[in-house]
Amino acid sequence: MKDSIFSIQTAQEFNTIALKVFEHQFKNNRVYRSFCDLLNIHYSDVKRIEQIPFLPIEFFKNRHILSSQASVKQVFTSSGTTGVTSRHEVVDLSVYDEIIDATGTYVVPAFIDVHIHGYNGVDTMDGDSECVKIISKGITENGVGAFLPTTMTMDKPSIEKALKNVRKTKEEQEGGATILGVHLEGPFISTKYKGAQPEEFIVKPDFELMEEYKDIIKVVTIAPEAEGALEMISKYSDTICFSLGHSASDAYQAKDGFDAGAKSVTHLFNAMTGVHHRNVGLATAALVGDNYVELIADNKHVNPMLFPLVKKAKGIEKVLLITDCMMAGGLKEGVYSLGGQKVTVKDGICRLDDGTIAGSILKLKDGLKHFIEANDSTLEECITAVTLNQAKYLGLEDKYGTLDVGKYSNIVLLNKNLDVIKTIVKGVVEYEI
Repeated sequence: MKDSIFSIQTAQEFNTIALKVFEHQFKNNRVYRSFCDLLNIHYSDVKRIEQIPFLPIEFFKNRHILSSQASVKQVFTSSGTTGVTSRHEVVDLSVYDEIIDATGTYVVPAFIDVHIHGYNGVDTMDGDSECVKIISKGITENGVGAFLPTTMTMDKPSIEKALKNVRKTKEEQEGGATILGVHLEGPFISTKYKGAQPEEFIVKPDFELMEEYKDIIKVVTIAPEAEGALEMISKYSDTICFSLGHSASDAYQAKDGFDAGAKSVTHLFNAMTGVHHRNVGLATAALVGDNYVELIADNKHVNPMLFPLVKKAKGIEKVLLITDCMMAGGLKEGVYSLGGQKVTVKDGICRLDDGTIAGSILKLKDGLKHFIEANDSTLEECITAVTLNQAKYLGLEDKYGTLDVGKYSNIVLLNKNLDVIKTIVKGVVEYEI
């Protein structure tokens, strides 16, 4: 890919460089005239900018980046790593082979989905490299630049096949959303709160499985009350994120799980004990603890009236918006499968024959929209719920989550309706309308 440049800035940083440009009056400089055009003033009318010491935040909302810690000028090249010019240096855009015009868009870090089973007719449990590649490529249309293929509670050979396949596909990956590892959802869960997980394959924590695949497993959903669960969490929590879920635990057992090293809860409110003023459950412990919470913001799994409660209780920095998407994602409604079980998708809801909700067809960009709308909030305030929070949760914030210098050039352009215009992964355009 040819070198490309973005002019990406927060309001204060834009002011800094804009004032410098006008101070030196580069009237014959292309960058100087570009600033003038952007501000709708003539390039010779210097006094007007001197009368505006700081431009209003609103000036940037429809045309510039909304990302914490963004630098003024960042360049990404075919290496896929973000580089930078001097913070106050005026860059001659003519030296670049390609310039991406982001006018009228939000420029944000690419999203990270830490809980997704499938997309476009395939599932992680298919145990096939092409299936994982289809998911990887397909979800870039939703702004996702990195993800954790997620397994189901099935027989051990099937789980191992899926783990080996993701490991191999990750090692050989070229293009699509980056595979970060695997989210092992089950089989170390509760039969009472199994949700759509097949009960016959639920087992107590298997240390042998963990040891064999600890290199590829990045998240494990686990019921803290299960025999051996606390021991497993304690042993592996330095390198693996444990998420409490599909659990019959009360709040005190959940606290034991967090004390042992668990970092999150899986799809908050779903497949877990709840919030009651006397019988406090896992959801209660999740809301009051210093942990992350996964949230499926499809307006089906959780009533959106609860989204402001989650945001207020946890702070936006502890919210992990996920999809829990199954193979029907990106396709028409109809009959599909999940973990070998028949799933019917109708009216936007995925259900087993007994009525149990079984995953979703949510696109992460839509989950973000729903969360913003329910909170009467802004993209600027909520963007970390699909980017930086996930990166910190996985311990990958040095390479993902913001558009800082030295991080991968995973970038999404959104229009004013928050629809995805372009998705760039490691400097390569993987999707554009």
